Amino acid sequence: MAITYSQQIPDLQTYYDLRKSVEWNNFCPEQSEKAINNSVYFILAKDGDLPVAMGRVVGDGMYFTIVDVVVRPEYQGQKIGSTIVNRLVEIIQAEAPKGARLSIQLIAAQGKEQFYVKQGFKILPHENCGPALRKVIYTW
Repeated sequence: MAITYSQQIPDLQTYYDLRKSVEWNNFCPEQSEKAINNSVYFILAKDGDLPVAMGRVVGDGMYFTIVDVVVRPEYQGQKIGSTIVNRLVEIIQAEAPKGARLSIQLIAAQGKEQFYVKQGFKILPHENCGPALRKVIYTW
């Protein structure tokens, strides 16, 4: 069956199932619902009725971050992930005003950096940017 792509935002269980398929931890339901519903852009890939991959974008119109790029392991290697990333980038670019400068970034899963390099992303640091940094906070 052919893979179909849409800008459909999945329900919480689908979002959780896709993240679990690649052994990622899930966030609490309140955070997850708010996050997926506040995504600037979302691409969901399906094989028939089965959700097999997703990717989404958060951003403010100048800076965008691609997050939650997930392809179920049994569907990896079929260009589904690259299709999702490229579609997200195309949507960002198409909806930008004339004369815009856009900064699109992401944090790659360990060992997946070259996948994103093939999509035109540069590893940081490089000649114009320093290293990426992150802070994770837990509230118990």
